[in-house]
Amino acid sequence: MLQDEGAPAQSSSTPAPWAEPVATALLVLADGTVLEGFGIGQTGAADGEVCFNTAMTGYQEILTDPSYAGQIVTFTFPHIGNTGTNDEDLESLDAAPASGVRGAVIASAVTNPSSWRSSSHLDAWLKARGIVGITGIDTRALTALIRDHGMPNAVIANDPEGRFDREALKARAAALAPMEGLDLVPPVTSRETSDWSQTTWAVKSGYGSRQIGEGLKVVAIDYGVKRNILRLLAEAGCDVTVVPATTSAAAIMAMKPDGVFLSNGPGDPAATGEYAVPVIRELLDEKVPTFGICLGHQLMGLALGGRTVKMAQGHHGANHPVKDKTTGKVEIVSMNHGFAVDPASLPETAVETHISLFDGSNCGLTLTDRPAFSVQHHPEASPGPRDSHYLFERFVALMRSGKAETAPTGAA
Repeated sequence: MLQDEGAPAQSSSTPAPWAEPVATALLVLADGTVLEGFGIGQTGAADGEVCFNTAMTGYQEILTDPSYAGQIVTFTFPHIGNTGTNDEDLESLDAAPASGVRGAVIASAVTNPSSWRSSSHLDAWLKARGIVGITGIDTRALTALIRDHGMPNAVIANDPEGRFDREALKARAAALAPMEGLDLVPPVTSRETSDWSQTTWAVKSGYGSRQIGEGLKVVAIDYGVKRNILRLLAEAGCDVTVVPATTSAAAIMAMKPDGVFLSNGPGDPAATGEYAVPVIRELLDEKVPTFGICLGHQLMGLALGGRTVKMAQGHHGANHPVKDKTTGKVEIVSMNHGFAVDPASLPETAVETHISLFDGSNCGLTLTDRPAFSVQHHPEASPGPRDSHYLFERFVALMRSGKAETAPTGAA
């Protein structure tokens, strides 16, 4: 090879400029499939069930949603991280890094952020939260695989030097326990009881707050609650008290609530139901107005004697059409669940109110003999559309109706 005079000598070990870059991250599926990419975020390895999310925005809210505990999220939208990250768009109740999403799978390399709200690059933010990420993946092909074969277990690994024991990673992925039977609520629930007063966000002013002590008393059982649910309850005029997932019915009733909220959360509802269902049954028997979302909806179904089933690919995204059977209207909603309530297993007193127009699965129920209702989707969105915000007002109306019925004669 000829070399120009004065040019630096090129050793035989120097890669040619057209050489393929070395993979610095791997996604190893339980069936032994290995996808190569480039690492971002936390170094090391993490494992979990791989799902895909179709939302085009809101990646920071998705990555801090406690409902993703035990999962690796594949983003179908290719440009993730282009608006950076900030300290406001967090959905986990604990702002500090906590157990939640295990990893992030992204198609395109993350660019420098372009947003007036950004305070840090996605790479630095993922590192700070201990989330392992991989870019350069054909997420369309991975999504098609999940669509056709279900959500696989996998290990996601990130090493800047590209050194991996592939056989060990394959063995680790193959040995992972399935999602069925896993109670993933303990790592994400509140450790102690607390009050919530923050309301929704507005341009220039940010998040608001309300004075506690003047509204309807709502006890929110935290199975992995999202902040925007609590914000919308507060916005609707509720005094919200958040309690850990294992709080007893007696302790909740001692707070004299006007209503009880059953939150979203991760894992198999049947596993969490071992301790949650008896509490919910007692609360329903007390005829306390009750509203459940996502895992809370599934737990209510179990408390009524129904059953839940594992879905092949689940519903994860911000563009899901749901029909309200009581009005005939179609809402575009945010969803994030891998289990569903089997409506055929419910008693006659539980009426199906909402269904998914993607696959006909159950998305809501209401009781005819007690003041309670629940939905599978996420009316709080964050991220997603606001078509279902009215459900929070419906809960408030249910509580006010209950107060009117129990008020002493002559009371205002």
